[in-house]
Amino acid sequence: MKKFPAPCLQKWLALFLFALLSSAQAGENEIRLSLQSKFPEMGNIEHIVKTSYAGLYEILIGDQLLYTDEQGQYLFDGNVIEVKSRNNLSEQRRQQLFAIDFDKLPLDLAVKKVKGNGKRKMAYFTDPNCGYCKKLEKELAKVSDVTLYLFLYPIFQGSDEIVRNVHCAQDPVKAWDDLMLNGIAPASASCKTSTEKVLALGKKQHVNGTPNLIFGNGMQAPGYLPAEELEKHLNGVSKK
Repeated sequence: MKKFPAPCLQKWLALFLFALLSSAQAGENEIRLSLQSKFPEMGNIEHIVKTSYAGLYEILIGDQLLYTDEQGQYLFDGNVIEVKSRNNLSEQRRQQLFAIDFDKLPLDLAVKKVKGNGKRKMAYFTDPNCGYCKKLEKELAKVSDVTLYLFLYPIFQGSDEIVRNVHCAQDPVKAWDDLMLNGIAPASASCKTSTEKVLALGKKQHVNGTPNLIFGNGMQAPGYLPAEELEKHLNGVSKK
């Protein structure tokens, strides 16, 4: 069998890789044009990447992760589950794609709560009238050695007044715990709060519901988690 000289082989490999990359780019451009012509109202498609499964492409539109075929003829809205492992591949990708630089969060807007040595850290958006937020607080009561940053995010009716009363309490952490763990409402109070800035932050980070958790590694978890799962995330075990 004839062998190609090394320089010649390297040249062919380079041309082959270039062809692959050009083909992939062409496919992404075709998908973008196809979808935007069929759905002009969808706005900017921020991201198109071919996945390793079923020939699907993942696309990002705002805070939505969607899938399409290689011609951009069909849109799929839902989760891709790997049957063998039962892993939710879509949720893993969302955590990666929507990860946040924790150190760039405006933590001065949050109510800070230190438990134990406070070495681990987590921020979360929460509403006093949210049932799952109350469940989350009961689970967080089982977790120690963490610094919590609470972004009080009043999206339910009547929550803005309660959030103000918590912020303006002499001890906001105690006022919040009394409310969420013991059902003791904070006394009426008045002061300047950071609520408008927190609402703007939530909108910027695409926070559409509460609770919404952000761990020290930047991973987000929208929704309530039990203590065992919180521990895994706080320890970075769930990071993919």
